[in-house]
Amino acid sequence: MPPVVRSLPLAPHAAPALRDLPLEDNVRPIDRRSRPIYAVWEITLRCDLACGHCGSRAGRARPDELTTEQCFDLIRQMAEMGVKEVTVIGGEAYLRDDWTDIIAEVRRRGMDCTMTSGGRAITKERARAAKQAGLMSVSISLDGLEESHDQLRGVNGSFKAALASIQNLREAGIPVSVNTQINKLSYRHLPELLELMIENRAHAWQLQMTVPMGRAADDPDIMLQPYDLLEVYPQVAALLPRAKEGGVRVFPGNNLGYFGPYEHLLRAHMPRGHGGSCGAGRGTLGIEADGTIKGCPSLQTEDWAGGNILQHSLQDIWERSNRLRYMRDRTVKDLWGFCGTCYYADECRSGCSWMGHSLFGKPGNNPYCHHRALEMDRRGLRERVVLKEQAPGLPFDRGLFELVEEPREANAAE
Repeated sequence: MPPVVRSLPLAPHAAPALRDLPLEDNVRPIDRRSRPIYAVWEITLRCDLACGHCGSRAGRARPDELTTEQCFDLIRQMAEMGVKEVTVIGGEAYLRDDWTDIIAEVRRRGMDCTMTSGGRAITKERARAAKQAGLMSVSISLDGLEESHDQLRGVNGSFKAALASIQNLREAGIPVSVNTQINKLSYRHLPELLELMIENRAHAWQLQMTVPMGRAADDPDIMLQPYDLLEVYPQVAALLPRAKEGGVRVFPGNNLGYFGPYEHLLRAHMPRGHGGSCGAGRGTLGIEADGTIKGCPSLQTEDWAGGNILQHSLQDIWERSNRLRYMRDRTVKDLWGFCGTCYYADECRSGCSWMGHSLFGKPGNNPYCHHRALEMDRRGLRERVVLKEQAPGLPFDRGLFELVEEPREANAAE
């Protein structure tokens, strides 16, 4: 059956910020012990790319983005809560007129400040301004080699522009890292990408799988299937010695795991040498450009927004929102499907909540797991996700997928 063709706005208008979200009256000891160490802050939803895998469907600014003064107050609150690092993102952060003022204020308050960018237009002037403001590192997105990168980013020439941005940042004295989405278009180019990073002296490489949210939910064929991890993980692990030799530190994203035979290599930087449960609302903070607070910047706004800093203090939202408390309270009883029966259930608790919720409309079961794919393979089975309900076409939206368990040799459409 041919795919259903829909006419969706490339950059839909975001709705105004959610208001009057409920907060609990009490603050528990666990809510005081959990502190936001790392914040990812979307300072604008405006963007100069049209990425086919963009979960926020970025393009247009939100209708009610924070003013400079409101941003400065939020920065003060983050510093008072003990945030150590703030990563500014978009959309595209440099499209906000006061982006360097925001960076400078983060640094003035004693926090590290980094940025993640598509790198379409980090000019020499922008790079120098960022350096002067105190920006400490920029992660540029490279999603495959030129053809696949430009296809994913929706703009011809975006690959060359990203490389030019890397050069401009390096000339300005700002260290550069790279982040890469792993999907059907990009994963075979990882070895060549690593060589490109070594050539351009990137200091780190973050890898994560494309998640079916936003525009990525409109084109599920670009996603890996769970059984593809049997090929992808050995490939990533095989790159680690060359990365170390080239001075590139490899960091797997939170949705890349879990507990397979390469986990100790991929997460050697972690205190226990392996990942754990989702960090949303436990050590990670997500902020939207209109002041909406979430436990993780990637989670769907409608389902995971905990409050807005124009109505409540950051501390009150962090400590008293049930949506931010969710990961602090989750137990194995909240897991379902394979994850509910897994040997690692209490340690992992289904890994990345963003992936599970984007697929099934609720967290607690995540088929994108190397250990799980290996277990299914050992039984002569594999799992496949199939889109059953289209996403509506709004920022941070999702579709609905069905999980199919089938014989390993199934001739299903890839």
